Amino acid sequence: MDKERIERWRLILGKQADPENGVPLKGDARGMDKVLEALYDSDRSGGLGSSSPNINRWLGDIRTYFPTPVVQLMQRDALHRLGLERMLMEPELLETLEPDVELAITLLSLSKAIPDKTKSTARMVVRKVAEQLEKRLEFPLKQAIRGSLNRATRNPRPRLQEINWNRTILSNLKHYQPEYKTIIPEQLQGYGRKRHQLKEVIILSDQSGSMASSVVYAGILSCIMASIGSIRTHFVAFDTSVADLSSYLQDPVDLLFATQLGGGTDIARAIAYAQQLIRQPRDTVIVLISDLYEGGREADLLRRAAQLKSDGATLVALLALNDQGAPAFSKGMAEKFAALGIPSFACTPEQFPPLMAAALSGQPIPEWAAQKGIHLAG
Repeated sequence: MDKERIERWRLILGKQADPENGVPLKGDARGMDKVLEALYDSDRSGGLGSSSPNINRWLGDIRTYFPTPVVQLMQRDALHRLGLERMLMEPELLETLEPDVELAITLLSLSKAIPDKTKSTARMVVRKVAEQLEKRLEFPLKQAIRGSLNRATRNPRPRLQEINWNRTILSNLKHYQPEYKTIIPEQLQGYGRKRHQLKEVIILSDQSGSMASSVVYAGILSCIMASIGSIRTHFVAFDTSVADLSSYLQDPVDLLFATQLGGGTDIARAIAYAQQLIRQPRDTVIVLISDLYEGGREADLLRRAAQLKSDGATLVALLALNDQGAPAFSKGMAEKFAALGIPSFACTPEQFPPLMAAALSGQPIPEWAAQKGIHLAG
């Protein structure tokens, strides 16, 4: 076995696997071994200790030796394995952390316990995460929604951003110029606008502990939708109570810190509140983001969900809205929703824009899911 592979196994197994130092480590390998030992060696005698300098040094070291995804994983492990929640209570430590969704969740969960001197730094970290997600999701979401709302009518004199390229090419195929290998369009085809017909989107976000990452993504996506003038967006967070946080949609950081992660679940109460917000059911899309573990009256939930459907509103249940793979959810409730014609499925942040485009344009969601290869629960 070559030397590099032996060193890797030594780093994986730790010092306890080589008590006689038969595989001496030098340079970066030695530094990596030290930071790994401080975090993962349960028999350590020193570890990170309790002083800020030690923790700061360790946070700096892991960024030196490991790429960002590994740094984020080790930060989360440090919080849980070494009881380092205190690192979130000191501004100088918060400034050294690599921001990601999990760190934002931790800060939001501890928001009521964070001392005043740290709150501004905590908001700074959450804002970095929000900006990262907005950069990733804003353009596809706005493009998808605006496109779906503008496709209802044809526009014979479109501006550049209004051109329906597929229809334009199809209607001008007879003007293909072989020598130039291009089409000369004599007539542009464009999407029309129906801004007089305002659509309503109501996001119901379950903020129980198991849905924490979904709350973050739902909040960011809702803020983006709120900036689109042709739809009216509501963001409602719920556990056993309901909080309408729509007034915070101008600032994702304010919105996220207004949530209360943890607690139980009363989906029926959230649906009842949503019913009060509806003006025109057929122009309303309700997105319920929940694992469907109902803590309230199940009969009330099913009755209210059925009423929404019969009134003509579009109701979609997202079992998760994150990048974390297959979620745990109530299969029994998903089956009952399916019997009512309410689709339930997990959704990644990247799938959310086309989902909203389909829902706002009136496309049946089961049909859209089948086209995307998304498996419906129930």
